[in-house]
Amino acid sequence: MSDVSHGVNASKTNNGAITPVSVDTGVHFVVGTAPVQMVNGKVNEVIMASSYKEAVQALGYSDDWKKYSLCEEIYTAFTLFNSAQVFFVNVLDPKKHKKTVDETQIDVVDGQIVLPAEAIAGSVEVTGKTAGEDYEVFYSDTNCVVEFLKETTGKLTVKYDAVDASQVTKSDIIGGYSVSTHKTTGLELINNVFPLYTKVPDLILCPNWSHDAEVAAVMSAKAENINGLFEGEAILDIDCTAETGATYYTEVPAWKKQKNFTKRTEVVCFPKVALGDRVFNLSTQLAASMSAVDNAEEYGGGTPCESASNKGIQADRMVTADGSEVVMDIQQANYLNENGVVTALNFFNGFVSWGNYTACYPANTDVTDYFYCINRMFKWVAKTLILTYWNYIDRGIKRRLIDAVVQSINDWLASLATDEKIIGGRVEFNESENSTSQLAAGIVRFHIYMTPPSPMQKMDFVLEYDLSYLAALVAA
Repeated sequence: MSDVSHGVNASKTNNGAITPVSVDTGVHFVVGTAPVQMVNGKVNEVIMASSYKEAVQALGYSDDWKKYSLCEEIYTAFTLFNSAQVFFVNVLDPKKHKKTVDETQIDVVDGQIVLPAEAIAGSVEVTGKTAGEDYEVFYSDTNCVVEFLKETTGKLTVKYDAVDASQVTKSDIIGGYSVSTHKTTGLELINNVFPLYTKVPDLILCPNWSHDAEVAAVMSAKAENINGLFEGEAILDIDCTAETGATYYTEVPAWKKQKNFTKRTEVVCFPKVALGDRVFNLSTQLAASMSAVDNAEEYGGGTPCESASNKGIQADRMVTADGSEVVMDIQQANYLNENGVVTALNFFNGFVSWGNYTACYPANTDVTDYFYCINRMFKWVAKTLILTYWNYIDRGIKRRLIDAVVQSINDWLASLATDEKIIGGRVEFNESENSTSQLAAGIVRFHIYMTPPSPMQKMDFVLEYDLSYLAALVAA
């Protein structure tokens, strides 16, 4: 082929600019129970839902949140707070957690027999009738319905198996890995979220279970190590029952210490809150509020730099487990804060969450550990850096690459500072931290300095009587 070139050519070169990966924040990972028998839903699999409709289609829905804890999260995240993606794990297995209901005679009304939603459709038997020929079984929004295909009246004998959520134990919630079935279950499934969906959850919840010390310990352990790379927060509740928990604010610190709710990866909540006839774990409302604050342009703007404290929750009162109303003033609420507990407050701007501290306070006085917004901001920055620079792993260690990484990180930190998501930040590639032996072994260390803003949790106004203003009374 001829080497002669005649005309104009143009090509594009790589300028080395590195654009940070956009990383979500306030992503919930929730383990609990759902009425999956109503929708033939999955057991011990990660389900992503981005709306109330998607969640209900995949998991079913019931207002009985004591039996079906995931429904509280569905309602809170999507109906009250309009959250983005939530990752659910249902551990209620209709094949395992069930009981046989004794035969009973039931009246046929308008060609139907109405059974509780707990009835497992495939197990329903009507004496003297054949499924598929004489009747069909389906679920309405609230019940299991036997509908007769031919005109039928009177009483008929029915027997069936029913889901029994009371058989679910904390072992089901905690889960693990089975050598025999090669299946991962419960909280252990948090490590499946990123491989399946390329999302990293950072808020871990177990409604109705997080007050259990063993469940809380596993939630915290998972928050410390997600996929071996990332960190999150375990949002926990204080037990609000009179028998085993704390029902008065002065009892909370001792209970918290006894149960070892003292880690920097934990945010501890007391008491419960209610809205109308619905009672919520404060953890679900706080997590939803944190997500909303993270992603609101006026606050976090897509980062966890702003605390959810003194931001609205959807409540009209605080209650204990038995429904007794709890009334706290600012001094009592602050006492809980001083002991590393987030509470609710109805003072001036309606019901809000109140408190900025993780559970490690007051024993741990490192500001990066005890302010949960700063704690979460460091984790979010780390997550962003990991995902942004993952493609550069195993490239040759060259000066141009090191300079490109330093420049791009400094540019990104500067943009965060400009947007006031951090006060300032920089990255350095220091000779003292990169020995020749480490570089030869393929280890490169970048040192990042950054200062997220602390929440302004106290304002002091000093008032002084100034005599000089009296001169105006006698001035000519």
